[in-house]
Amino acid sequence: MTKNLTVGNPILLIIGFATPLFIGNMFQQFYNMADTFIVGRTIGVTALAAVGCTGSISFFILGFVWGFNQGTSIVTAQRFGAGDEAGVRRSFAASILLSAAMTVVLTAVSMSTARNFLILMRTPVEILDAAYSYIIVIYTGIAATVLFNLLSNMMRAVGDSRTPLLFLIIACIINIILDFVFILVFHTGVEGAAYATVIAQVVSGLLCIPMITAKIPVLRIRKEDWYFLRRGAANSAGKELWEHLRVALPVGFQFSIIAVGTVILQFALNGLGTLAVAAFAAAVKIDQMAIMPMSSFGSAMTTFVAQNYGARKPDRIRKGLFQSLGISAAFSVIIGIVFILTGDRFAAIFIEKGSAAIPLAHTYLKINGVCYVLLSSMFICRQSLQGLGNSFVPTISGIMELLMRMFGAIILTRYFGYVGACWAGPLAWLGALVPSFVMVFVKLKWLNRGAIAGRRKQNFFRR
Repeated sequence: MTKNLTVGNPILLIIGFATPLFIGNMFQQFYNMADTFIVGRTIGVTALAAVGCTGSISFFILGFVWGFNQGTSIVTAQRFGAGDEAGVRRSFAASILLSAAMTVVLTAVSMSTARNFLILMRTPVEILDAAYSYIIVIYTGIAATVLFNLLSNMMRAVGDSRTPLLFLIIACIINIILDFVFILVFHTGVEGAAYATVIAQVVSGLLCIPMITAKIPVLRIRKEDWYFLRRGAANSAGKELWEHLRVALPVGFQFSIIAVGTVILQFALNGLGTLAVAAFAAAVKIDQMAIMPMSSFGSAMTTFVAQNYGARKPDRIRKGLFQSLGISAAFSVIIGIVFILTGDRFAAIFIEKGSAAIPLAHTYLKINGVCYVLLSSMFICRQSLQGLGNSFVPTISGIMELLMRMFGAIILTRYFGYVGACWAGPLAWLGALVPSFVMVFVKLKWLNRGAIAGRRKQNFFRR
């Protein structure tokens, strides 16, 4: 069930690894979009706006979960690439411990502050109660989100991107069925859609456990893999946990920093009225589907780079980086053209025919479509840096993304209204791309010099 990405044609390996990630991410979005689609079609635009306006504060918490679990798996992937199987198991054990602690803290904080956050964001009064009902259920299921993300990222770290795909497909089917059951049969309102999402996540997470136990021996944790926590081994435990926190915390905070920008943007949108909120919510769902291939290439690069970094193969990293940049950029141009020409038809999937929200959603898709090449390059460069274990520059990239999104939300929205809000995303991508693009090539240059020096040293002693 594992896959060694340190040998073979880089681009073929990356595509092969990214394809299940892409399909899995598509299904992840499908069951997120199911809430939006079913709520918008069965309850109405007001309910759609209620679900949509929770996206930013949901991402603030869940984004940290995604980033944190991705960060701990980077250490696992580097050890797997280096052939250190005992280190892989210790990494898994440390990740479980850290994820459990994170779950307790995030659940307590998010549930106690949810309503205040919605009020602070100027959520329209007519949708406040419905938005709170939805988000509080999502926060109750943080443990389920952590469980699946932890286990699926561990599988990907050792090269298995197919099994998480299977479980996401199952979760998607469960979510869609339960959406209809809760909303149409039990008449639970918007919170029914949240129940469906949480239950689907619980199932997908639980399915990972027997699969890892039965099919992935390198992740079967033994008693001795917990010895770094034994009494009298404080230094060992601290070193092991810190190695993971050093990477995981910056990646998690990077997601949360980005989420702060979306919260500020949502704050500005809420001031434009329910129609603008609904149009933006629908357009964002379509946008999230469109960027999945770009995001999947970025995620694949994290594992590819981490394994090859552990194996000390900078030439393979460079080759895979250039090839991925080219393919991802080509796709971004194609999808941008599609949205410019037919974005209104996609918007009509989520919004009732004839609604004034459709042209507003199309405006968002056109502006983002023109700039997708920036986003695709940003994904590749930033996540390659994460695979190299560099957490500082991706954090700076996240801060730049935040500042540019704030500029769009506060300044451009004030002077240009909804159109200004639509430009916040592309500006954020540009701000995030610049430091990532520069640093990834600087880092590769340093690695290449080190590899050349190492080979010269080996040749010297062979003489």
